Amino acid sequence: MKAVFIGQPSGATMEEIMAVYPRHKAIVEKYMARGVVIGIGPFSDRGNMAIFSNRSEAEAFALEDPFVLEGLVASYVIRDWHDTLLGTNEP
Repeated sequence: MKAVFIGQPSGATMEEIMAVYPRHKAIVEKYMARGVVIGIGPFSDRGNMAIFSNRSEAEAFALEDPFVLEGLVASYVIRDWHDTLLGTNEP
């Protein structure tokens, strides 16, 4: 089962976000290199989402992502997700 990290925006400015972005990107690249990030990106309201291959990877990411640690994500949830498109994670 995959896991989805959904971050709520904190109201940070784009300038504040971009100041932290290089450190955030380094963490994202670390998880991508391990092949556990399926998709990641922002919403139009500056919230964000990432899909991970499993819940433990999503939880580990949340514990070291600078966006979370430095308050650019106001709060987040991690939800287990059955990806039925490929037929590999049936409920």
